[in-house]
Amino acid sequence: MKISRRQFIWSGVLALPAVFALDAFWLEQFFVEFNEFYWGNATRDQKGIKVLQLSDLHLHKISYRHYRLAEKIKHHQPDLIVFTGDAIDRKRNLPLLKQFLELIDPAIPKAAIPGNKEYDSHVDIDALAKLYADFNGTLLINEGKRFQVRDKTITITGIDDLVEGDPDYLKAIASYQPSDHHIVISHCPEYRDTMQKLVSDEVPVDFTLSGHTHGGQVNFFGYIHFVPEGSGRYLKGWYKDGKMPLYVSKGIGTSILPIRFGSRSEMAMFYLA
Repeated sequence: MKISRRQFIWSGVLALPAVFALDAFWLEQFFVEFNEFYWGNATRDQKGIKVLQLSDLHLHKISYRHYRLAEKIKHHQPDLIVFTGDAIDRKRNLPLLKQFLELIDPAIPKAAIPGNKEYDSHVDIDALAKLYADFNGTLLINEGKRFQVRDKTITITGIDDLVEGDPDYLKAIASYQPSDHHIVISHCPEYRDTMQKLVSDEVPVDFTLSGHTHGGQVNFFGYIHFVPEGSGRYLKGWYKDGKMPLYVSKGIGTSILPIRFGSRSEMAMFYLA
């Protein structure tokens, strides 16, 4: 049976909502991008340091997607995992974070910071710190920790949340020990504007990792309806102006609405020589 051009056009128009729903409610959340970045002279073949960033998990249940995520982590074998805030946004969901951490090799050291959602939902920060510690992790709140990775050292400095916490870069670096690499993790990217004014040659920083924005979460062909307080001028990807380069992750989960459009979930691996 032949259809007219008008019927064909109207069929396409009527199919658009279904395509949008499929993409927004399933594709962009289920299929997580895996992005790789090489810092300085690093290459994939070098025995350098591999740092994996996981941001904004917003765990509400452990689904097949999280098992796939854990399998991908196992396949790529990072030397260090950093959680850049908003792992959970309900205090009752602390056991879900435990279930997720159980999927990851406990031998991999981890560093984490709280996000605004952990504070908003009155998550017990001491309980959160203990949970990370149970899985070879350290919750960093305006403090740093140096890790030994084979013949290299790397310090991760964790900054408290800008919106709901009390971020203090100078306090965080007060105990800094010279390292081959230094990464700062700060949930809200806007705090980078403050750190840019404080960073010095005495405590060099390779780059900063943030999350929080979800890349806009719903992006209609360049139009971003909403970005949360604490985002500033930052949305997603690299910002290399100034003295402290910044990478903003689009994160894994969602907030407010359980959809993504034009802003696919991501995890990112950083290779350092």
